[in-house]
Amino acid sequence: MTSGPNRGSVAFIRHGQTEWNARGLLQGSSDIPLNDTGRLQAVDALMTLRSKPWDAVVSSPLVRARETAQIIADGLGTPLGAAYPRLVERDYGPLEGTSAAAAIERWPSRDYPGAEALDSVAARGVAALTRIAADFPDRAVLVVCHGTIIRYTLARLAGRPVPGIDNGSVSMVRAAGDGWEVLTVNGIPLDEIPMEHAAVQPSREGEEPTHAG
Repeated sequence: MTSGPNRGSVAFIRHGQTEWNARGLLQGSSDIPLNDTGRLQAVDALMTLRSKPWDAVVSSPLVRARETAQIIADGLGTPLGAAYPRLVERDYGPLEGTSAAAAIERWPSRDYPGAEALDSVAARGVAALTRIAADFPDRAVLVVCHGTIIRYTLARLAGRPVPGIDNGSVSMVRAAGDGWEVLTVNGIPLDEIPMEHAAVQPSREGEEPTHAG
């Protein structure tokens, strides 16, 4: 079991890039695999994570998250753990496979017709985190999942907007009493991210990331 400052930490890692990411398409619950760039991003994430000890690697059941998690687990010499259904990406309904930029332009609040509500996404993410913490008490756990669920889970925990999540990026939270403290988003300390910037930054939903974390 991990001891020291990493005990009770959870790192959220967004899966590596897919062809739909590269083409700027909404993915959501569609099960799209990594492309070669995405596999390299998973290795980059592994290099970042190697500087600290980790007890477990878990993920969303979708193949892009599962493959990213497998690459990281193999590199750390840690068995790949369970897939948690609550970690799946937001369901975008009939908009899956269509242009993310066009959807955001038409519905800037991201209240897309037929899509899962963002409040539901955030609640599901917090519930998944609570279950993972119960399954791995006082452990340091890596959680590989998706951009929208990470973004809105972190925003719910932090009580403020956070920026869009980059493919392959690492965002850290730590248990704090009965709740969670958000430490970093995309590897950047939360207190260094201006709230006004986070609130207006375009979502990474389906968009090609500006940097890969």
